[in-house]
Amino acid sequence: MIFPKIRVLLSHGRQAIPDLDAVELTEEFRGRPELTEPADAEARAELESAAAICPTGAIATAPFALDLGRCLFCGECARRAPRSIRFTNDYRMGAPTREGLVVRPGDRCVAFDPAAVRPEIGRYFSRSLQLREVSAGGDASVEMELGATGNVNFDFGRFGVGFTASPRHADGVVVSGPVTANMAEALEICWEAVAEPKILVACGTDACSGGLFAGSRAVDRSFFERHGVDLWLPGNPTHPMVFIDGIRTLLGKKKRG
Repeated sequence: MIFPKIRVLLSHGRQAIPDLDAVELTEEFRGRPELTEPADAEARAELESAAAICPTGAIATAPFALDLGRCLFCGECARRAPRSIRFTNDYRMGAPTREGLVVRPGDRCVAFDPAAVRPEIGRYFSRSLQLREVSAGGDASVEMELGATGNVNFDFGRFGVGFTASPRHADGVVVSGPVTANMAEALEICWEAVAEPKILVACGTDACSGGLFAGSRAVDRSFFERHGVDLWLPGNPTHPMVFIDGIRTLLGKKKRG
């Protein structure tokens, strides 16, 4: 009975990623965009058309910028204005500040300012970090990707990072979803149940800005006004490597320009 199972395991090959810091995603993955100022009136018209159809208002044309915290990564803007917007496969997009998610022409990376990271984060959590994930009105896409960080491919637990069911056992909270009014109180209760010091991570476009639901009367984002976010992670949904790279950089295990 065991030999067929062994054959299946052998057919799968090596699934675990040996070095998470050296991962290169497929070219089809839409990651960090690169922007180029329009060179002529036609390119400017293309850019304005792309900005007009963006459902979350992620694109500003004067001055030209793209807010990753609002971006749905649908790629429609790159199809409308290919000379001004190009998506790369770079997943290194997390930032310790909300302003850090704004990409401008000439940027070749999403800068991660270590001075914006509280010193106690690296001091207390560099070897072990347990997080409580709260889906505050999410659609389960980000939640599934967060769960994938612990699977056999990524095995983020090898670095001592994982998710716990109880906020009493957690070192911080990862919020996904736009934070609906029905979840606002539950999210606050969960946050208060985590002992100090603790960290707060906003994961996904909905958490970063409200996404498609920003401005809805069914959404209550006052939680983010009361509590400072330590790490902003864009994506719709957020790829496991965006989360892994962001957490590793936040803990001081990686460096980025």
